[in-house]
Amino acid sequence: MISIDGLGVEFGGTTIFKDLAFAINEKDRIALMGKNGAGKSTLLKIIAGVQTPSFGNVTAPKESVIAYLPQHLLTEDNRTVFEEASQAFEASNAMQVELDYLNEQLTTRTDYDSAEYYEIIEKVSSLSERLYSQADVNINAEVEKILLGLGFVRDDFQRSTGEFSGGWRMRIELAKILLQSPDLILLDEPTNHLDIESVQWLEDFLINSAKAVIVISHDRAFVDNITTRTIEITLGRIYDYKVNYSKYLVLRQERREQQQRAYDEQQKTIGDNKLFIERFKGTYSKTNQVQSRVKMLEKMQIIEIDEVDSSRLRLRFPPSPRSGTYPVIAEDVAKSYDDHLVFKDASFSIQRGDKVSFVGKNGEGKSTMIKTIMNEIDYDGKLSIGHNTHIAYFAQNEASLIEESLTVFQTIDDIAKGDIRTKIKDFLGAFMFGADDWDKKVKVLSGGERTRLAMIKLLLEPVNLLILDEPTNHLDMRTKDILKQALLDYDGTLILVSHDRDFLDGLVSKVFEFGNKQVKEHLEGIGEFLERKKMEHLTELENKK
Repeated sequence: MISIDGLGVEFGGTTIFKDLAFAINEKDRIALMGKNGAGKSTLLKIIAGVQTPSFGNVTAPKESVIAYLPQHLLTEDNRTVFEEASQAFEASNAMQVELDYLNEQLTTRTDYDSAEYYEIIEKVSSLSERLYSQADVNINAEVEKILLGLGFVRDDFQRSTGEFSGGWRMRIELAKILLQSPDLILLDEPTNHLDIESVQWLEDFLINSAKAVIVISHDRAFVDNITTRTIEITLGRIYDYKVNYSKYLVLRQERREQQQRAYDEQQKTIGDNKLFIERFKGTYSKTNQVQSRVKMLEKMQIIEIDEVDSSRLRLRFPPSPRSGTYPVIAEDVAKSYDDHLVFKDASFSIQRGDKVSFVGKNGEGKSTMIKTIMNEIDYDGKLSIGHNTHIAYFAQNEASLIEESLTVFQTIDDIAKGDIRTKIKDFLGAFMFGADDWDKKVKVLSGGERTRLAMIKLLLEPVNLLILDEPTNHLDMRTKDILKQALLDYDGTLILVSHDRDFLDGLVSKVFEFGNKQVKEHLEGIGEFLERKKMEHLTELENKK
C-alpha cells in the first residue's frame, strides 16, 4: 500500500491543494480528474518522486517500484528501439553486478564474526531473493512482446530511436514502464499518440497485468474501461469515488445538488438572523438574543459549492456552400516512399454530407491519404475533388505549427481576410480567449489552448469538406463533447482521423480501414466496426489453436 498523507503544494503564493490524504492499494485503477490547473499532473509528479511537495509526504514500501509516464518526454537517441526498451531491466543488471561483488567479498574476507560480514550475508540473501523472483523472465521475449503490442514491427527493433516521432518515442518509454512490472504505474495522457488497436492493447494490459494504476486522460472510453475508482481534485481538496468515470459524473452531480441545497438553506438562515439583529439591536429586552445570533454568525462556517468551470467553447460551423455529389473519388490510388509501399489499389468515393473516419494502426497511411487528397504529395492512380468543393484541413500537428512569437490576436489577425477581420475578437471569445488572453504569446499557451486557437482557422470562411486529423489531442472531455456536437450539426462532408472511440461513436457512419497496404470501406459506425474486428481477432486465435 502507498499512502499520501497531508500533501500540499503552494506556488507563487497560491495554494494549489492542501491536506490531501488517501491510500493506493494493489489492483486499484484510479482516474485522477479535475479541471485544468487543479493540480492533477503536479500530484502525479509528487507521487512519482520527481517533484517535492510544500508539505506532507508519500510513503511506500522500501522495495516498491513506481513508474511514471509524463505528457512530454525525451528518449535517448544513441540506442536502438530494442536497446532502449531493454533499459527497463537496468536495475536487475545492477543488482546482479552488486551480488557478484558481495559474493566475492564473502569468499575473500576472513572476519567471519564481524558485524560487517553478517551485513554482507543479509544483503546477499535479500538480493538473491529479489533476483530469484525474476529468474524465469526471458528478457528478450518480454521486450519483443511489449513492443509488438504497442504497434512496433520487428523491422523497427534495430532502428535508432532518433528516427521516430514524438508519439513513437512515447511508446518506447511506455514499453520501458510496462517491462519493469511496477507496483504503481502513473500515466499522464497516455493515449494521445496511440492508435485504436494500441489503446485496446494497453487497456487489456492494465486491466489484466498491472498491479496498480493512476491515470490522467481525456479519453472517456479509455478511462471508463480501465478504472474502478475516481479521485477528483477540486477547490484544493479531493473527493474519492469507488466507481469509474461515468458513474462518478452522476455521483458528482448529486453531490453538487446536495451542496447547493445546504448552501441555500444556510444563506436563508444567515439572512433571517441578520434581519433579526438589524431589527432588534437597540431593543433592551432582546439584547441577549441579538448578541447570541451575532456570535453564531461569526462562528458559522460558510458552505462551499464545488467549483464548476464556467468557461465554455461556443462552436458552430457556418452553413456550407453546396458541393458536387461526390467531393472525393479515388481510383486505384497508391503511394510509396522509395521501396516502402504505404497502400495500393485504393478505390472509394465519399458522398456529399458523409461523415467518415479513417482508422488503422499508425503508419498504415491515414495521414498519407489525407495529404494525397490535399494534393500535398505525389501519388499513383487518380484522385478527383468534386465540383465546388472547398476544403478546410486541420493537420495532426496543427497546434505545434503556430508561430510561437506571435500573440493570440496576431495569430488570427494575420490569416483573416476581408470583413471577417472585424469579428476576430468574437471568434476568440467563442473559443474561450478573453481580453486578458489576446496579448499572450503562443509559446506560453497550454496544448489545449493551442489546439483551440488552431481550430479558429476552420471558421474563417465557409467550407463544405472538413478534414480533421486527430483534432481531440489535448482537448478536455467537455470541449470534445462540444466539438462533437458541432460536427454532428455541420451540414458539409467530414473526413475524420481519430483514435478516440468515444468521440467517433455516433458521429461517423462509415469507416475506412487502413492496413496491410489496403484501404477497406465499412458501411457502419465505429462501435459496430470495433465489435466485429474483435470477433475477427477471436476467430483468428481459434484457427491458430
